[in-house]
Amino acid sequence: MPLLRALLLSSLALVSAHAAEAVKPSTKSELFNGKDLSGWVSHLQDNAPADGTWSVKDGLLTCTGKPNGYLRTAHAYTQYRFTVEWRFTKPGNTGVVVHMTPPEAIWPKSIECQGMHKNQGDFYFWRGATLSGGTELKDKKTGKTRGFRLGKQTDAEKPAGEWNTFTTVCDGNTVTILVNGKEVNKATGTNLTEGFIGLQSEGGAFEVRRCTLEPL
Repeated sequence: MPLLRALLLSSLALVSAHAAEAVKPSTKSELFNGKDLSGWVSHLQDNAPADGTWSVKDGLLTCTGKPNGYLRTAHAYTQYRFTVEWRFTKPGNTGVVVHMTPPEAIWPKSIECQGMHKNQGDFYFWRGATLSGGTELKDKKTGKTRGFRLGKQTDAEKPAGEWNTFTTVCDGNTVTILVNGKEVNKATGTNLTEGFIGLQSEGGAFEVRRCTLEPL
């Protein structure tokens, strides 16, 4: 019990520190420097090394899509607009994850902005993240709620191999997704308003050329 209590207190302290450190951007900035993974933290299934999944070459961030996991910002953010410019080299699944909350997990408490080929714009809410509305997702084995889904309203994705801009606007308890400048979905009444920003490794191989953070 003492060990369990200590682990719980440590986890709560991490969450509190995370919340206290959330940054509200005041100027436009590039989170990917085109040279290396500075400012980013990798978390992959089975603690796989980052360099087997993520690499930088010729100014592009490349993801192999395997194993499952993510590359997240070293800092937590609140009240912002985040845009990633990416393209699939092998069509599949990925996503932008916002309001990521410790502890690390696959997948952590967060809001997933779906980046799967032909499905960009769906929402998934994981591990206690909620919204007003949406479809409850049940664990097939336990029957317990594991999250919520909010399907996209429209489609604006370009064909695989072409560059897409994928924007998430995080404004209080509302998250809006725009694909190539077109609003495709909006989640309101979310219980998360801040956290890390992540790029998913989830089966699809892709490249990134810019990750832009802007104030609202």
